[in-house]
Amino acid sequence: MSLLSNLQPDLVLGGSILSLTPDIIKEQQLKGLVLDVDQTLVPMTTKAVSQELKQWVEEIRLVAALWLVSNNLSQSRIGNIADSLNLPYILGARKPSRRKLKRAVEAMNLPVEQVAMVGDRLFTDVLAGNRLGMFTILVEPIRDPTVSVASHPTRNLEVWLSQALGVSLSDKQQNFIKSDKTQKNEI
Repeated sequence: MSLLSNLQPDLVLGGSILSLTPDIIKEQQLKGLVLDVDQTLVPMTTKAVSQELKQWVEEIRLVAALWLVSNNLSQSRIGNIADSLNLPYILGARKPSRRKLKRAVEAMNLPVEQVAMVGDRLFTDVLAGNRLGMFTILVEPIRDPTVSVASHPTRNLEVWLSQALGVSLSDKQQNFIKSDKTQKNEI
């Protein structure tokens, strides 16, 4: 697989992870989700999860197995987030390395093709998931409500560079046809 195809998400959501619904998961025939933590589930410095996120997890766990896989090394912070959501987790993933993603997928006891990597970053989450052969879902970063202006310079650079290389990140098209990783689905 080329770098370009490894950066192309299978699904681009125009909103945060909260816009990923059970219906979308079923349409894509997914049985498991590996979730990034920082800026995907909670803002970077936040230790607590929102009630809205807790409700989302409860809805999603009815249709898919869930694991948290974070590059973050903070046992207390990531552990607290995982405990409050009652989810298993892995720290220090070093994405785009596949090793710890593979460990989470194996723990789910599911074929890798039935598990999605969900995250807000192209060069870590999407790249790692695609390298492992997972379905990949790119979401918008969760914004800290106490910060008036959202600033994600690294992500913005990744998006700009990826689009310059020809990666499609449009969230305008609504297309839920299951692909063989050669066709990409966007909503």
